[in-house]
Amino acid sequence: MGGILGKAAVPQTKLEAKIVEAMQRREKEGTSIKSFDNMLLKFPKIDENLQKCKAVFQEFDVDGNGAIDPKELKYCFHKLEINFTDEEINDLFEACDVNHHMGIKFNEFIVLLCLVYLLRDNSNALHAQSGMDLPNFESTFETLVDAFVFLDINKDGYVSKSEMVQAINETTSGEGSSGRIAMKRFEEMDWDKNGMVNFKEFLFAFTRWVGIEDMEEEDDESNA
Repeated sequence: MGGILGKAAVPQTKLEAKIVEAMQRREKEGTSIKSFDNMLLKFPKIDENLQKCKAVFQEFDVDGNGAIDPKELKYCFHKLEINFTDEEINDLFEACDVNHHMGIKFNEFIVLLCLVYLLRDNSNALHAQSGMDLPNFESTFETLVDAFVFLDINKDGYVSKSEMVQAINETTSGEGSSGRIAMKRFEEMDWDKNGMVNFKEFLFAFTRWVGIEDMEEEDDESNA
């Protein structure tokens, strides 16, 4: 399913369907990433820019408990002038609150805003008018979209195992371990084990790859 030769994937939720449709529209533009190594080389800069967003997260975490609740998220959307309906905001909250603790942690906040970037109708939607500093927001999220477009070879809005293997094999031809590397990376992305990876799953895997989730766990331990 979702693979080069497989059947088309079926979105599980209305939000996922919107994400797939938006990604397919974006995929028509192509990608600047030409190899898996090229994608990996961009990781440190992406990580650096995402870490700078911590101050933004902390500003919207009004009660300082390390998570953004639904009320705080709606305030965030209002402050950043992101024109989404309450239903759309609630759907995004539920999709990104992966532990169902009614709070969006920093890594989940990054995933949520990147989904907003993909879904936005207005290209200026993430430009904050409040004077807040959002360093490299759009360029960083665009690089993440670019990376997914590179991996999604058949441009159906999902990455399959075969596509992951092909992307890595084209970079590491002749290395016997390339298939194992591809499978490990794919398993890290395929949370629901259905054989296909959507953009949200890719983003959560990325936050783990660059250590953002580990940083959150360390913060929780230090605050315990």
